[in-house]
Amino acid sequence: MLRDALTILLSSVIAVGGGAASAWYALESAEGVGALTVRGWTAYPDAGSPQADPYSKARVAREADLPLGRAEGIPFTTARDSGGEPLRRQCSYRIEGEVPSARFWTVHVAAVDSADGAPDGRAAALSSLALLREADSSFVVVASRHPAPGNWLALDGQGGAMRLVLSLYDTPVASNEDIAETELPQVLRIGCDG
Repeated sequence: MLRDALTILLSSVIAVGGGAASAWYALESAEGVGALTVRGWTAYPDAGSPQADPYSKARVAREADLPLGRAEGIPFTTARDSGGEPLRRQCSYRIEGEVPSARFWTVHVAAVDSADGAPDGRAAALSSLALLREADSSFVVVASRHPAPGNWLALDGQGGAMRLVLSLYDTPVASNEDIAETELPQVLRIGCDG
């Protein structure tokens, strides 16, 4: 009798714990259900559409996010540099390359473990309208705690994890079936403080 009760209890704990762990993993994983990864940048193209899977809907609800519909645009995020290392706020990065055609786009830093934003009231994002470009229409942005010439994205002085968010607005990429073929900028680590 006691052995049966313990077996039932153990089975219940394994079932509930395993179910909760698998749901947590599906919501936390950058390459979770419904995710599309292109050159290290991850997007959820269906998150703002009626075709969104239940995990994408749960992720949006948990993060209190306002997803873009496919006709509006698509945000790409990355938490790793092009070498596969996690992005850290005490490091400096060079974001370079081209962005697919879009009427407007922004790039900003989102802190993983504290409030978003840049220090001292500096711009927390760069937009395509105020960006210096190279002769071939590519761009270079330096994300760093230290001021840099050209396009500078200010990071706060705290350490810790961060992620970059590249949002493309009014772009054919969002409704294109060949999103995986999209060229996105690379994120190169320049160096770290301490």
